[in-house]
Parts: sequence; structure tokens; C-alpha cells
Amino acid sequence: MTQHQQQSAQEQAVQQGASVDDRYAVAVARYFEAWNATEEGALGKAVAAAFDEEATYTDPLADVAGHEGLRAAIAGAHAQFPGFVFRPLPGVDGHHDIARFGWELVSVADGSAPVAGFDVVRLGEDGRIRSVLGFLDRVPGV
Repeated sequence: MTQHQQQSAQEQAVQQGASVDDRYAVAVARYFEAWNATEEGALGKAVAAAFDEEATYTDPLADVAGHEGLRAAIAGAHAQFPGFVFRPLPGVDGHHDIARFGWELVSVADGSAPVAGFDVVRLGEDGRIRSVLGFLDRVPGV
């Protein structure tokens, strides 16, 4: 996307009543909806709403592409940590078509959060995520 196209997209978002910062917040909210979906039908819909069809996701444990790869990565995380949800940490920071945010994986039973990290996402013109680069800051001991 050229700088002019980025400015036009930003202007359009503002004209539609949403600030550029809202664009990042909406994308991140959809991201967490996808990562917290556990039923196959809901997961597929949430992934499609949050991610571009050719989106890539790379972190220390996964390197996947497309909706099928994302669904598998998300399902794998829930299989490894049943009864846990992904919770965003306060503050989404962004510029141009890039946003970053922190998160924790939290036990519904006791509130413990053994895993935490931060992700950097690149948004497409439609506001869906085109790529994710994930980093783990806290992981359980093996």
C-alpha cells in the first residue's frame, strides 16, 4: 500500500466515525476473539473475520499461513492449555498498518497466567490482519 493509499484509508476510517487508533483496537479485539474461540464453527468464523485469507503467523512455536494453518495453531494452543483464555494486556500501540500489543494466557479456574508475550501485526486495507510476529516473554518451565 502506498503512503497515499494509507492516508486515504485512514481518512476513510475517520470519516466513518472511527479513529486510526480504533482501527488497531478493532483488529486486536478480533484477534482475541479468534484466539479464544474453541468450537470449530465459531473458530472458523472468528479466524475469517480477523485474518486475511493468506495471513501468516510466526512465533517461537509455530509458523503457519492461511486460515487452515491459523485454525490449527489456535486449536493446538487450546489442546495444550485446556481451560485457558487469551487476555490482552492494556495498551495497543500502532502506526501506519502495524500494531503491537501484549497478552497473557490465563487459567479460567484460578487466574494464573503461565504464558505471556507480545505480538506485532500488519493490517490489510480491509482492517484484517495480514501477518503476525509473536514473541514469548513468559513460558512455563519444562
